[in-house]
Amino acid sequence: MTLDEQLTYLRRGMAEIIPEEDLRERLAEAAKAHRPLRVKLGFDPTAPDLHLGHTVVLRALKRFQDLGHTVIFLIGDMTALIGDPSGRNATRPPMTREAIDRNAETYKQQVFKILDPDKTEVRFNSDWLAPLRFEDLVRLCSRYTVARILERDDFSKRYKEGAPISVHELLYPLAQAYDSVALRADVEMGGTDQKFNLLVGREIQRDFGQPPQIVATTPILEGLDGVNKMSKSLGNYIGITEPPEVMFRKVMQIGDDLMWRYYLLLTSKTEAEIAALRAADRPMEAKIALGKLLVADFHSADEAERAAAEFDRVVRRKELPTEIETAPMPEGVHAGNGLRVDKLLARIGLAESVAGAVRKIKAGAVEINGERIKDLAVPDPAVELVIQVGKQWRRVTR
Repeated sequence: MTLDEQLTYLRRGMAEIIPEEDLRERLAEAAKAHRPLRVKLGFDPTAPDLHLGHTVVLRALKRFQDLGHTVIFLIGDMTALIGDPSGRNATRPPMTREAIDRNAETYKQQVFKILDPDKTEVRFNSDWLAPLRFEDLVRLCSRYTVARILERDDFSKRYKEGAPISVHELLYPLAQAYDSVALRADVEMGGTDQKFNLLVGREIQRDFGQPPQIVATTPILEGLDGVNKMSKSLGNYIGITEPPEVMFRKVMQIGDDLMWRYYLLLTSKTEAEIAALRAADRPMEAKIALGKLLVADFHSADEAERAAAEFDRVVRRKELPTEIETAPMPEGVHAGNGLRVDKLLARIGLAESVAGAVRKIKAGAVEINGERIKDLAVPDPAVELVIQVGKQWRRVTR
């Protein structure tokens, strides 16, 4: 590709490249020197699994690999102990080393569903942050001012509101910047909420006598609610390791307008192809096609077809799923000739507790053998039970 073609390719799915002219020059220099750029992305292992929101930046990162550059997937096992304060209105609770190590292992496996392992370096920032002496930390802190760090929107807001800001949180941008120094990064990528941290990396690299990295940010993907950032803590996420039928069903829950953003950020469809789909004005067909694409990416094309067929059968035609988990009738759920539905749901795992089961029954979310249940106790059917609670099913046998 020419330089212009490379830049056009890399801009796909990007929110901002700072400064873009520097990226053009760095690409030209790398080609002349036959040296691949070193492109860094850091993830703190704060949860055990990645979701589609994480893959927006991973897909953008893969485009650098497609052009022959080296990707450094940095697992922030040391910065996870601090907790990234970006976008937070309170101090993040510290994680245990055991949880960090456990999550880091899953990240190493999951990122290669998108990245090319032969063109990826997996690094841990504890390799260089853990050996720092107190004197080294003091010298690193001397390279930046508290006033600059407090310019961050999240810190500024918390400071004005009198919300606590712990001193260790102020170290986070400096620790992330030092990662770029240790790795001699040419480019660092992250979501738009990471922009401040990435720009600090440019300044710290310059102080260490290195060419400042180019900053490339990607948009934040809204979750299933269409409002908030996709997040496991908010329950609005689609996990990349979830079963095919679960992934497909969740894709079908997103709003029609949000669907086009998912097409742009999560698939290889061109903007012209997406525009053509939108102009056809058949949103259900387009959403089914999107669900198949995403399931195929993380499972297979065959499983995508099966997930779509299952969705059509169970959700659209109101038929039973092809596979329903079977459970024996538990003890202690009968009262006279009746059946205590709340206790039954809790015992077979369709509710987290009896109180939770009561809430589901009152919300009209429970069906037994096709009949919606409104009372906590019902006559005990003399046949097997097929129970549906929302999107979950159980067959109860005697």
